[in-house]
Amino acid sequence: MRRRVILILVVLASLTFLNGKSTKFVFTWTNPSYSGAVFHTILVLGINGKVENRAEFEDQLSAAITRPGIQAIPSYSLLPRPNSTPFDINQLRDIIRGQNIDAVVASRLVKVDKKVTYIPGQAYTPYPYCNTFYGYYGAIYPVVYSPDYLRVDKTAQIETNFYSTTKADGELIWTGTSDTVNPRSPTKAIDAVAKLIVQQLEKEKII
Repeated sequence: MRRRVILILVVLASLTFLNGKSTKFVFTWTNPSYSGAVFHTILVLGINGKVENRAEFEDQLSAAITRPGIQAIPSYSLLPRPNSTPFDINQLRDIIRGQNIDAVVASRLVKVDKKVTYIPGQAYTPYPYCNTFYGYYGAIYPVVYSPDYLRVDKTAQIETNFYSTTKADGELIWTGTSDTVNPRSPTKAIDAVAKLIVQQLEKEKII
């Protein structure tokens, strides 16, 4: 029974460590000349990736940004792009002007890294070593051993830029690069990244 309890605690501790902060920013920058301008209509643009993941990301981020006084619009609703085809920059300019969009938040998947780590086996004794024979036997018998194994960690890196459209070619207001370690699924990773982006934009008082 004690052995099972120890095993459960070890597993739970490992899961807590892996999932505690699996998505975080590794770099952020805010334009020092940003004066606190208020943005009312924001276009959310997923630049690359599978069309279904791109649409899910735009939906999630748009929903998280939208609030009283601010409307976020997923780009696919105005500029359909099947598969991973690039968008027409001139058409995008026309849409931004025609829809009175005053800001664009654009994200792209930079890379996906895989790291393989060798984990040596370890022996665990569930309770303290005792000086008596029966205590000794009771302590040694239920020793738990974990064999050697290889752990594969997968990291997805995403770059996100926030632009004001006041100037003709747009002006970078904020940028951030996030890492997501061992995402359980594209949907969960997208949800985590969207929430992280919005938290940072709120922190910088951009939205």
